[in-house]
Amino acid sequence: MALGFLSRLKQGLARSTQKLTESLSSVITRRRLDDAALEDLEEALIAADLGTDVARRVIAEFRRTRFGREVSETEIRDALAGEIAAILAPVARPLHLDPARKPHVVLVVGVNGTGKTTTIGKLALQYRDQGLRPILVAGDTFRAAAVEQLQIWGQRVGAEVVSGLPEADPAGLAFEALKRAQAERADVLLIDTAGRLHNKAALMEELRKIIRVLRKQDESAPHSVLLVLDATTGQNAITQVDVFREMVAVTGLVVTKLDGSARGGIVVALAEAFALPVHAVGVGEQAGDLRPFDATEFARGLVGAA
Repeated sequence: MALGFLSRLKQGLARSTQKLTESLSSVITRRRLDDAALEDLEEALIAADLGTDVARRVIAEFRRTRFGREVSETEIRDALAGEIAAILAPVARPLHLDPARKPHVVLVVGVNGTGKTTTIGKLALQYRDQGLRPILVAGDTFRAAAVEQLQIWGQRVGAEVVSGLPEADPAGLAFEALKRAQAERADVLLIDTAGRLHNKAALMEELRKIIRVLRKQDESAPHSVLLVLDATTGQNAITQVDVFREMVAVTGLVVTKLDGSARGGIVVALAEAFALPVHAVGVGEQAGDLRPFDATEFARGLVGAA
């Protein structure tokens, strides 16, 4: 990760860090890690959206290694960062495209408003910068704003955008886009989708139909299914993962809007609950603000460790 992004990551996590730090103050003031201090620490971790399983795991390790000891604020932060990084390390895996596939098909799913379309645009820009050729599919055909937004990203990135008539069949659009991408030997096909959870059954059928139709053209497609989550939703992100895993075989996560949230700890809870790869995190609107997920830097940023 570039230094510029690291500083933006820490800046983006500032609200989460402040929330956790305020909760930790009573523990840090007490200094000796007795039962009462550990109970306060556990409550602080739960309040910071890390989830009860993670909180218990961290407290169990503190009890094993530091119980009854005098500890400094720095030591608590460093130890917390280490425990959190250990939970995150197995899921910090960049999204690697298979160069043998022309194209590598990426289906992008998630609730409306999480930043799916923007994430696709930012990924497309990164692939262009790597010398790859992306094609984008405006598959949320019932939302004109989503189609327009993706077309703007396509112009900005210099990537072809496949779109249809308003309310066109998303599966048919994806099929035509895959045919075109194969013919043109594109490296990656990024497919935007709807996220209208108020009608879950209809959305489930729509997503499954897209996959069925893609497989008529390439039986191994989609090669990646990215679920985009908005950090500001906190624990609701857990529910969203459950819902979308029921609909499609989610292969990895992208967590956006960490800069607008005091709930950065949700990334840790997601790692513990699902063990799904976290491919990237977003800490701002700029194209460079979506970057591969680094477990150590995220953990240290979250707890405010130097």
